[in-house]
Amino acid sequence: MSDIIQLLPDHVANQIAAGEVVQRPASIVKELLENAIDAKAQKIELIVREAGKNLIQVVDDGIGMSETDARMAFERHATSKIRTTEDIFKIATKGFRGEALASIAAVAQVELKTRKSEVVIGTNIYIEGGGLQFQEPVQTAEGSNFQVKNLFYNVPARRKFLKNNNVEFRHIIDEFQRVALAHENVEFSLFHDDEPVFKLRKGTQIQRILEIFGRKLQPLLIPIKEDLGWVQLNGYVAKPEGAKKVRGEQFLFVNGRFFRSPYLNKAVQEAFEGLLLPGYIPTFFLYLELDPGKIDVNIHPQKTEVKFEDEHLIFALFRSTIKKSLGIYNIAPSLDFDRDPQVDEMFKASKANSGGNFKMPDVVVDRNYNPFLEEKKVKQAEIQNLSEMYHQNISAAPSKINLFEDEDFDEDLMRLPNGYWLFNKGEKTLMLDLGRMHRLIVSEKNKNKKQNRNSSSLLFSLEYHMNEIEKNKYRSIKKYLPDLGFDIKIAHENVLRIDAVPEGLKETQVMKFFENIFEILEYRTEDDFMNFYENQWNKIQSKSRFDFIYKIDAEQLIREFSELGFPEYLPNGKRCFSELPLEELKNKF
Repeated sequence: MSDIIQLLPDHVANQIAAGEVVQRPASIVKELLENAIDAKAQKIELIVREAGKNLIQVVDDGIGMSETDARMAFERHATSKIRTTEDIFKIATKGFRGEALASIAAVAQVELKTRKSEVVIGTNIYIEGGGLQFQEPVQTAEGSNFQVKNLFYNVPARRKFLKNNNVEFRHIIDEFQRVALAHENVEFSLFHDDEPVFKLRKGTQIQRILEIFGRKLQPLLIPIKEDLGWVQLNGYVAKPEGAKKVRGEQFLFVNGRFFRSPYLNKAVQEAFEGLLLPGYIPTFFLYLELDPGKIDVNIHPQKTEVKFEDEHLIFALFRSTIKKSLGIYNIAPSLDFDRDPQVDEMFKASKANSGGNFKMPDVVVDRNYNPFLEEKKVKQAEIQNLSEMYHQNISAAPSKINLFEDEDFDEDLMRLPNGYWLFNKGEKTLMLDLGRMHRLIVSEKNKNKKQNRNSSSLLFSLEYHMNEIEKNKYRSIKKYLPDLGFDIKIAHENVLRIDAVPEGLKETQVMKFFENIFEILEYRTEDDFMNFYENQWNKIQSKSRFDFIYKIDAEQLIREFSELGFPEYLPNGKRCFSELPLEELKNKF
């Protein structure tokens, strides 16, 4: 019987190894940017075309490489960062395993021009599919200039599985932001298809955050700072109003390296306990500094996971420090949910102006006042008003026959503390999400009907501060906005001035509406944008389940919902109601 196990050819082995490091264009961006940082660059330029599929170029002004080092950099397991096994456990640089450039060169066409400061002539190397094509002297600037072209040109199956340009460029931006946020003392720029996306100057930590995510974040940020000697934690968390339902602006760094940690994310979430609505995730930018010997960054090929020697202590540090900062800035749960924060500010201002001296008002007590008699009168008036409203709603209800015309809602409908409602429908008991039901009703009303595109002028213009991504997005959709009822122009730099909005869009909803519109990186066609716009319009007109606190509103909504046939699901697959398993509940008693 012949032997069947053979050594793989070098080019095949290299392509397989490349799969661990180079998953998509963003993987190359990460490696090249980190190499530039390790080379002590003060200025880094990233240029991509076709979302990195055709070109990824990184130009830096770092220390550059000698002729020999430039060639050795593309050999597997060749590195300047480690010499012994012990070095692996005290890594202080970004790249260290000597696999990145070899892996990239195995699946692309790579050209490197590099020069050290002390020499006049640099080195030019061109490698294609892992094979050296030429190496020659060249006149070039100090530092390094990497060009990676035609990614996966020699592995068509891998190239076929790349996503569309919008998705791949989103991943590139993610990697760019992570490196830029960790190195605010380095100047960064990003160009995509010759269009500038980011131009980040050297500055402070908060300046870098605001340059990337926009000035509108500034009033929401709370500083975090704690020094325990063996570990330092600093950065910023956003106030509860900066929380979002989707992940995105949650950044953890250790020794200048971005990492992911569901465990530490939970610590941040626990620090906000009682401050956020269910399903909301806080925004944070947190930076750890500690002895490299106390962490292991070599547990994942992309080096995005970190193992801490004292993980439970880091967890406690996160939770307690953030809680303390929230307390210092008076961010705490309030029992008075309807209280206007502006009143508190006015009170503080008045106190300051008066030197803190207030004359207490005279209190006159009516000893003949009986609160129970007054309460009785009020309740009688409320009952009379509700009765009139009920009969008005019934008379105004559509004349269509519906499923609940003769239902006795007083017995069959009950609100739960969590905002859901219980409703008896025949022999079934349903738990209703009135917010989702209302959204479906709004969507059906707007379906096949042109949106009301009349404008409503604002008494005072609104200003929306865009980040660079949003600015590029605005350019792609601004031609559609006038027909939708918006009067908008760029006032200066990255600030939109909004003078008019469509009728039906409340002034208080405008900023959130635009945040939602800008959440998607690019709209490929007008239909893409209009479909998303209609979806957001329906969403912002819809109430949440917490808005339905009166039974009479719930009754009317159920009647309208019944005319749609009482559908169980929204188009996105989420349930509008769920049947309670009564038989199972009986068995619990």
